[in-house]
Amino acid sequence: MNQMNFQKELEKLLEGLSTMPENLGGEAGCEPPRLFLHSCCAPCSSYVLEYLCPYFSITVFYYNPNISASEEYRKRVEEQKRLIAAYNEERKGYPIRVVEGDYEPERFWAVAEGYEDCPEGGERCFRCFAMRLGKTAERASAEGYDYFGTTLTISPLKNAAKLNEIGLALAGKYGVAWLPSDFKKKDGYKRSIELSARYELYRQDYCGCAFSKAERDALRSQNV
Repeated sequence: MNQMNFQKELEKLLEGLSTMPENLGGEAGCEPPRLFLHSCCAPCSSYVLEYLCPYFSITVFYYNPNISASEEYRKRVEEQKRLIAAYNEERKGYPIRVVEGDYEPERFWAVAEGYEDCPEGGERCFRCFAMRLGKTAERASAEGYDYFGTTLTISPLKNAAKLNEIGLALAGKYGVAWLPSDFKKKDGYKRSIELSARYELYRQDYCGCAFSKAERDALRSQNV
């Protein structure tokens, strides 16, 4: 699994798809494939949506129970909606929809139980990925999407191989195709920073959970 180049796998898939025709509709019977895309935040989704919306009819699924503070959650989800509205107004590609999942932080605490002392990027994070992607796959299957995927692989701090491993396992379970990705490749992460600046997006400096916030605060205190 770790030897697979997921960016190249994605590029191969996109080569087989047609890009959006200028009239946004295309010929009858040539509708784009439908992608149910989990998004962790607006900044990470900025490049991913720009990259994929000429190929897919995308529904962004904002489902992040790991965000511990409700005010932080609301700030992030509103930024996600604002970015998508801007992209649709600019007609960057096929129109993008957004669906907000339930905000249920108790689910995160349940999967984190017993893993409180794990370092960031370890098993606790993997369990969190599986929770979020599991809900994404379940809904994608139930609603008849062609693919499901996530923006999480754009982060240099996230384990893209593990995310793809989880996604592929869920694809088998729910019978919906996984969109392979390593969006940080090809300067994807750099482009997300540029787009975040252009749209003046709120860029958080921790994943959202109480554990990553505590780690961030500890690092800040050391640098004072």
